[in-house]
Amino acid sequence: MSKTYQYLFFDLDHTLWDFDKNSEATLRSLYQEFALDQLGITDFNAFYEQYNIHNDKLWDRFRKGFIKREELRWKRMWLTLLDFRIGDTALAHEISTAYLEILPTQSLLIPSAKEVLEHCKTRYQMHLITNGFESTQWMKLQYSGLTGYFGHIITSEKSNSMKPHKEIFDYALNVTGANAEKSIMIGDALDIDILGASNAGWDQVFYNPENETHDRKPTYEIHHLSELLTIF
Repeated sequence: MSKTYQYLFFDLDHTLWDFDKNSEATLRSLYQEFALDQLGITDFNAFYEQYNIHNDKLWDRFRKGFIKREELRWKRMWLTLLDFRIGDTALAHEISTAYLEILPTQSLLIPSAKEVLEHCKTRYQMHLITNGFESTQWMKLQYSGLTGYFGHIITSEKSNSMKPHKEIFDYALNVTGANAEKSIMIGDALDIDILGASNAGWDQVFYNPENETHDRKPTYEIHHLSELLTIF
């Protein structure tokens, strides 16, 4: 390795915590609990697909400052129900509340996440930088057994900024006492984790499990978390 790092900053969702599988499990349980099949949503997979489409669009709007957190949290379900001709705002709020209560208690991790963290915990100072909400992200860490690995949990809520903006990375350096030259960001989102870290002057590891094509040049690119062991 040509460069020595002291500080590893991880993203959480999709990088260590398997958001897709945990979200699907949560929505599947809610689909059954609220008997959505009896309301005309006969195919869970279609419901799940539509929810993800709305969730991704609204998160993009939230990151750009166009909508507030509460609007994001309930409107993604409301829009999904509307796709199936269910215009029930109260139901949308009820399912959204239940989703936010159950999701962070799920504990499925990305393959090799614990192995990598175990390997790195005595070698580096490790921290998290996440755009997720404070209480939700802490619950995810607690239920999945990850809290002990990280010194600081930097959330967009606490830092009053979001990846890819430089401010959240500067905030992370200030809080942890790290410096950019000795820090590296590990994340799955090219335009959020990697672009943000690069613009802040940090090295980056792009975790790219789907092998998506791109024209960016991250410091490192991996397709499985276990490849981090060859870097660190």
